[in-house]
Amino acid sequence: MSKDHTPEAAAGKRTAEGWYVDARCTNCDVARQMAPDVIREQDGQAEVTRQPSSEAERQQVYAAAFSCHTRSIRHPALRLTRDLDPFPLALDDTVHLCGHNSPHTAGANAYLLGRPDGSTMMIDTPRWSDELACRYEALGPVTDVLLTHRDHAAHGRRYADRFGARLWIHEGDLDAAPDADHILRGTEPVEIGPGVTAHPLPGHTEGSVLYLADGVYCFSGDSFYWSRTAADLEVAASVTWYSITELAASLARTADRLRFEWVLPGHGDRKRLPAEELSRRLTQLTARTRTLQPQPIDFTALRW
Repeated sequence: MSKDHTPEAAAGKRTAEGWYVDARCTNCDVARQMAPDVIREQDGQAEVTRQPSSEAERQQVYAAAFSCHTRSIRHPALRLTRDLDPFPLALDDTVHLCGHNSPHTAGANAYLLGRPDGSTMMIDTPRWSDELACRYEALGPVTDVLLTHRDHAAHGRRYADRFGARLWIHEGDLDAAPDADHILRGTEPVEIGPGVTAHPLPGHTEGSVLYLADGVYCFSGDSFYWSRTAADLEVAASVTWYSITELAASLARTADRLRFEWVLPGHGDRKRLPAEELSRRLTQLTARTRTLQPQPIDFTALRW
């Protein structure tokens, strides 16, 4: 998913009107998640289709800019200073979005999950910086860094060491974090803390894991996500590194065990719906996934 990161590429989309997306964009969808009314997809890349016209839209564009892993959301006259940075961004009273997505995780989203005792768990990892670690830690001591799969393992050890936290990964993806403190094995669910269960879900990668918290939050990694295009739960069939057949089997084995109100993926959009509605949609997704056949990896086929 790499693109040209030269200064010439960075200037490629500059306009006189203000905010723009430069040519380093990898079409990861994060900017459109944060500012869907202002930033849309055009020719396989994010594009500012109009300038923000309200304070709420301006705040959304700043969130998009601070999330973008290539720092492609730009303005010729404005600097991205700390006072404009909304992250960590509360999604509700329990979960925060880390922002500052990392180029080493293909721009995946990462989250902070608050626990009743005042501690916090980090799910996947944002870009590394000590200053960011301080911000995240201010929400509560971080006890665990939970990796959903190998693609999102970058910075895991560094954040875990900074926080004095335990690092978790599944044995199927252990080579991506060989110094993990806790290794999940097999396909059965494992309770890793009060109210938090790891569900191994091989498919996207051999060691993909879904983390379920409090019967409300589903941190699905790249196993499934909310698609704005389909207005439904979807799997990234064209970017399944291990086996779409195994993913179908994993969903069939696991779907009935899952109850949640929030789907919180690494790539793809977030969504909150009643648990009964998401359960119904997950059952339907499981049936659809059974019909899918292996296909070559093709990032351009994704429709977020």
